[in-house]
Amino acid sequence: MGFDLGEVLIRRKSIQERVRELAFDIGSAYGDRDLVLIGVLKGAVVFLSDLIRELPVSMTTELDFLAVTSYGTSTESSGVVRIIKDLDININGRNVIIVEDIVDTGLTLSYLVSILREREPEMLEVCSLLDKPSRRKTEIDIAFKGFEIPDEFVVGYGLDYSGRWRNLPEIYTLKKRD
Repeated sequence: MGFDLGEVLIRRKSIQERVRELAFDIGSAYGDRDLVLIGVLKGAVVFLSDLIRELPVSMTTELDFLAVTSYGTSTESSGVVRIIKDLDININGRNVIIVEDIVDTGLTLSYLVSILREREPEMLEVCSLLDKPSRRKTEIDIAFKGFEIPDEFVVGYGLDYSGRWRNLPEIYTLKKRD
């Protein structure tokens, strides 16, 4: 059984407006302090790219990336997190924001936060475009949250299903093919 695109859940204009608001909130919270933004590959790339362009130019931002997997080709997280690509920079004593596309069960993000806290950043917070609290299996603090969404598998704006639909400018639900 496969999947087809369902309905548009979040339109491009709403995404753009919310990304600007999140950047403003981050800028207000951190002023001119240096930030390290850690994008969680691959889903967060589109969001991170738009977010960093909206941050105040007075902020010094450094980018790095983590690549993890917990889904494979399924729509359900396996619960087993594997780091495929680790950070290239030292975050000890730095102000760090993890930029995530979606927080679902919270297990992957909780694992990442735990690993990154061991590296002793000055501050470590989370910015996520999407939050799906109905699926949460562990407590996770999201300092900067874009949209709360229902329990639907979503694609577009960087999110994919088995490598498909990342390039869509809006966020869609998936529907099972008959």
